[in-house]
Amino acid sequence: MDPHQLRTFVTVARLSSFSAAAGELGYTQSAVSQQIAALEADLGASLLLRRPVGPTEAGARLLEHAGPLLLRLDAARADVARLAGAPAARLLLGTTPLAVDAALGRALAEVRREYPRVDLAVRVLAQEALPALVATGEVDLALIDGLAAPSDPLPLPDVGPLSTVAVAERPLAVALPAGHPLAGHRGLALADLSAARWLDAPDIAPGAARLRAATAVDGFRPVARYLGTDVRGLLALVAAGHGLVVLPEAAVAGTAGVVAVPVGEPRLVHRTELVHGSLPEGPAALLARLLDG
Repeated sequence: MDPHQLRTFVTVARLSSFSAAAGELGYTQSAVSQQIAALEADLGASLLLRRPVGPTEAGARLLEHAGPLLLRLDAARADVARLAGAPAARLLLGTTPLAVDAALGRALAEVRREYPRVDLAVRVLAQEALPALVATGEVDLALIDGLAAPSDPLPLPDVGPLSTVAVAERPLAVALPAGHPLAGHRGLALADLSAARWLDAPDIAPGAARLRAATAVDGFRPVARYLGTDVRGLLALVAAGHGLVVLPEAAVAGTAGVVAVPVGEPRLVHRTELVHGSLPEGPAALLARLLDG
């Protein structure tokens, strides 16, 4: 299966247009049609309806495979390039919002002392986006955080030959408005809060599905969504009574109008991991060693 033809097929299906796909890919419309015809001949199946443009049943099934296949091809290209290329004078770090802390700041300062001309950039993104960006070389390495049982690794998608290193495990807490009836408790069982009002903050905090899996209890239905990576904005909604969230205790401490009550049951931690591919000697490799230490 030709990867160029597969990428063209995915683009046509996404845009529902041969001409729009040609414009995005820089081909003529005739070339796009020829590539789709060649892919259909190779697979022995019709993949796209022409009027209107959309996937056939076989095409829809191919789309399920296409994303992971193309991602792994991009990851392989990036992995080989990292090994074959000269050390980069850049450091592109991807991180989730809650993985940024003083230890990272100190490590980055050490990297800049060792490589004073390094081109440093930090991208704050949601956890689900980062493994693929590391695999394809769009960031050199990433700090990813999430809810986990003590000493258990974070569940990450299989997007390529990536290495993970535990950086930190910190206590978790339920963030409550200061006037909440449970604000004075020394600890809380998450299962007892399954019917409470919850905030869905997919880029920052564990969602309902993760909380249900951790507690084996149904519920945790969100009453509002927060789409962003600003923890202060999220906690402002908590303070105003719009819902509860589970966060690392340190992220809540000192926030006006919000109380952090430790999670007592089940036994869970806020885990941070460093994720990277092969790292030739350079700024990224140094940062990985500093954070692993």
